Amino acid sequence: MRKADFWIVYVLMTIAQMLLCNYFHVTPYVMLTILPVMVLCIPLRVPTWITMAIAFVTGLLVDLFAEGVLGLNVLALVPVGFVRKEIIRLIFGAELFARKEDFSVRKSSFGKVALASFLVEALFLAVYIWADGAGTRPFSFNAIRFGASLGAGWALSLLVVEILAPDTRK
Repeated sequence: MRKADFWIVYVLMTIAQMLLCNYFHVTPYVMLTILPVMVLCIPLRVPTWITMAIAFVTGLLVDLFAEGVLGLNVLALVPVGFVRKEIIRLIFGAELFARKEDFSVRKSSFGKVALASFLVEALFLAVYIWADGAGTRPFSFNAIRFGASLGAGWALSLLVVEILAPDTRK
């Protein structure tokens, strides 16, 4: 995918996240989010500090136009931008950085991509649910919400990876 195409799709995915927040809020136990995997798929040539800035702006836009609680998505998404390269290095190996390539399901394996998506989704949801509850909800509610949201969001994230991180060798 060309550089310009990636950013157009990224903006469209941000709008899709806003629609998810506004119109697919079916239960308080499930929060659907594709934001963490969107940040995970940002090209590796983008430095960490710029990735964190992109995560900040993306989270802020979703907070402003969809969620209503200003700063909640920002608080949960910026750490994903911070650890993104380390998760990629841990799961996919340092050879991606040496070859200056981005990951995809076809280049790597489905299991590796699924694990990376799971980790960023779990990090995001842990911070988000902890901050959203802020001591007002019982641990059992937060645990159920975390598990249900992680399962649903992770499944949705795997579709997003196919869109944002396609194999360039096709």
